[in-house]
Amino acid sequence: MKARRIVIKGKVHDVGYRLFLLSEAERLLIEKFDARNVLVNGEQHLIVLIKGAEEGINRFVAFAESNYPPEASVKSVEVEDYSDEVMGVDSFRQSFMVFQLTKIAQVGVGMLNKQDKMLDKQDTMIDKQDKTIAILESVKGDTSKMIEKQDETVRVIKEESQKNREAVCDESEKTREVLKTKIEEDVEYLKEEIIGVKVTLEKVKEKVGMA
Repeated sequence: MKARRIVIKGKVHDVGYRLFLLSEAERLLIEKFDARNVLVNGEQHLIVLIKGAEEGINRFVAFAESNYPPEASVKSVEVEDYSDEVMGVDSFRQSFMVFQLTKIAQVGVGMLNKQDKMLDKQDTMIDKQDKTIAILESVKGDTSKMIEKQDETVRVIKEESQKNREAVCDESEKTREVLKTKIEEDVEYLKEEIIGVKVTLEKVKEKVGMA
């Protein structure tokens, strides 16, 4: 049996690379397979260990050197001999599935936490909305009171204005009556004066022989 260690560098994490290579290893009947995502000085590495019949190993290496997942961006593929043990394909598949389920569960928990936070924010927004509505209702009540006071003020002003007009009319009527009386008195006085003047003229005419 032959064993190889393959180091793939570039954008190789979270692109389905391990499942991509596992499928090919199973197709080639590779007996033992392992693949790990690691970071080396901040660079993404995928380290693949394979062990099996020489022909299958050679075909797998050729596949790994020329085939990549659609979302991957590979800088280099380095292949070297490997002498330590490698886990079986079935064991890797099981551990890989457990790992994927754990990630899914973590994502689900994260989504639930985000949902809870969103619900809390929504509750907060509803509380603020309720407070705003209460304030608006209060303002509405105050506005209604102000309108009522304004209407009352207008009514009082109208009543006072009507009273003033009536009072002015009364005063004007009284003034007219006083003037009328005064004029009538003056006219009577003038009539009397004119009669007196006529009488005096008649007397003067009699004396001077003009009658």
